[in-house]
Amino acid sequence: MGPRSRERRAGTVQSTNDSSALSKRSLAAHGYVSDAFAALLAPGPVRRTPLIHRGYYVRARAVRHCVRAFLQRTGALPAPTRAQILSLGAGSDSLYFRLKAAGLLARTAVWEVDFPDVSRRKAERIRDVPELCSLTGPFQIGDSASALCFESSDYRILGADLRELPRLGEVLDCAGLDAASPTLLLAEAVLTYLEPAGAAALIAWAAQRFPDALFVIYEQMKPRDAFGQIMLQHFRRLHSPLHGLELFPDVEAQVQRFLQAGWTACSALDLNEFYRRFLPAEERQRVETLEPFDEFEEWHLKCAHYFILAASRGDTLSDTPVFPPSEASFRIDPASTSGFFPARVVTSDHQHSSLKRYGHTSILLSPGIIFSAGGFGEQEGRHCRVSTFHLLSRCCDSEWKGSQISTLGTGGQWDGRLYCTMTRLSDTQVLVLGGRLSPVSPASGALQLDLYTSEDNCPESQNVTVTKAALEDGPMSRWRHSTTEVYYQNQRYLFVYGGRSVVEPVLSDCRFLHVETMAWVRIPVEGAAPEGRHSHGACSWQGGALIAGGLGASEEPLSSVLFLRPKPSGFLWESVDIQPPITPRYSHTAHVFNGKLLLVGGVWIHSPSVPGVTVINLATGSSSEYQLDSTSVPWPLLLHSHSSVLLPEEQQVLLTGGGGNCFSFGTYFNPHTVALDLSSLSTGQ
Repeated sequence: MGPRSRERRAGTVQSTNDSSALSKRSLAAHGYVSDAFAALLAPGPVRRTPLIHRGYYVRARAVRHCVRAFLQRTGALPAPTRAQILSLGAGSDSLYFRLKAAGLLARTAVWEVDFPDVSRRKAERIRDVPELCSLTGPFQIGDSASALCFESSDYRILGADLRELPRLGEVLDCAGLDAASPTLLLAEAVLTYLEPAGAAALIAWAAQRFPDALFVIYEQMKPRDAFGQIMLQHFRRLHSPLHGLELFPDVEAQVQRFLQAGWTACSALDLNEFYRRFLPAEERQRVETLEPFDEFEEWHLKCAHYFILAASRGDTLSDTPVFPPSEASFRIDPASTSGFFPARVVTSDHQHSSLKRYGHTSILLSPGIIFSAGGFGEQEGRHCRVSTFHLLSRCCDSEWKGSQISTLGTGGQWDGRLYCTMTRLSDTQVLVLGGRLSPVSPASGALQLDLYTSEDNCPESQNVTVTKAALEDGPMSRWRHSTTEVYYQNQRYLFVYGGRSVVEPVLSDCRFLHVETMAWVRIPVEGAAPEGRHSHGACSWQGGALIAGGLGASEEPLSSVLFLRPKPSGFLWESVDIQPPITPRYSHTAHVFNGKLLLVGGVWIHSPSVPGVTVINLATGSSSEYQLDSTSVPWPLLLHSHSSVLLPEEQQVLLTGGGGNCFSFGTYFNPHTVALDLSSLSTGQ
């Protein structure tokens, strides 16, 4: 890499520091962490989204956990042992000031290293802010030619390039860092920006230089699944590509990376596991109620693609692990793959054919017509709650053609709701229940949609009228619920279950709507009521309803499969025994095909793999896992917040839409409708 390329590379990496500093400032301003210094080091108004806040919160708590562990171990050493924190790529981080204000640096000093421009800018900022100077005590600012940009009795800021290790060693020696003292090396999202050879050299250099040390890193992993691909694309667009992920794609590989480089002990875990195991339940509850939030899929996927690692050397820091093992294993490995379902694209990426949205609903109106409504997606060149409807029509050659449909001016207007349910009333009528406009604004009223086709029967000339359904709206201020067709005393009912509301994070109640009269009725339900959930899978079976998985009250994915069995006197909740048990999941879809329950896609947090299709034999209770053979489908393909339609005659499931607001990586929509071939599940095979 030439000098100019190195300079450009350094500039783009430095820009990630600026963005991170503002996010940390917003994090503190909204009460996630206590940090009075973030705003002093990164001035300027900023407001990040709740999803960004959660991501930076769990990062901050994971790093804090490691720093506190280091200080506890070194604080127990006999005087006058002095400990050291060496923060690599520190940027505008406020770690020193937070520790100093908390009285935790009595026997510890902090060194920070970053690019010279970043370090000098931080030093000058500290000099100009009295609140910061009062904590550092007497200090000196280095001249422009010096690598030592700031120096006080317990704090030094150095300007150096981590890719130039001989020079880095000289700079640290001149700044008074004692390699023999217990040292915490901290690198938050740093090594991944180095070329693999440079990162490997830095890890080995640290192991050789510091005989009594703890090396903590936080960065990305899992580049090969769909979310990982979107993450990689994001950083490539920023001209700051992530390195080393293919060589070290998971926590096991990262641990081996450090052990082979000379570190004595090492442990690592993704941030879903850290959040669940190392944060108290009351603290999680506090954070989860700070802001309205409804982006659970992206939150869990983000945490699955970042890890915290602690590697140690020497007796002081290797005796007690930073992340002690738990008696109960967090990981739940799914059953081994039993087979693959071939996947293929059934629509082109044409403007009218594509269904770029998520949080929507799709239903089969008639054998050749699939109708979709709601969700967040692309419309007229912008991302928004979608106001148009979408129709997939099967052509004579068995391919599907998509078209956009608008509302007729004489009727009402679609309100752009997300996470509603739709039920087919006839070939041209659809009932819409629930949904939301935002996490604090439930959709108003149930709606009836009527489709009208012109005399030429052309899909492009169809229109939809929207009218408020003539039923009480009391129980329908909810979203992420399910609506399933059931039968009681030979009458057709809609069984509405679960979901969430503005007031309740999960709902556990169930309601019955008599379709013929559009009246809510009471029907006796016996058996132990299941725990509340939302974003579960639900489908009709034998006159009742199957409910599978979902997200529970503590934002924990569930593994239960339940059957609402019809009885002469009402219904009965029964638990379906599944062997092996399914991996807890949510944001999937569910269908029954040939006596088998299919759970399609979704999100799980207890397994390093990605959900495909779980197949449950309802006669025997046995479960098996199938992956998608997506070699003919453009990648990535996100299998959450999607909708799906079962075509039993064709032995297919059509996946429509899907995607999400992928943390800070941007919004992604699956561009194609994809068909899964289920023929291998046919009776007798």
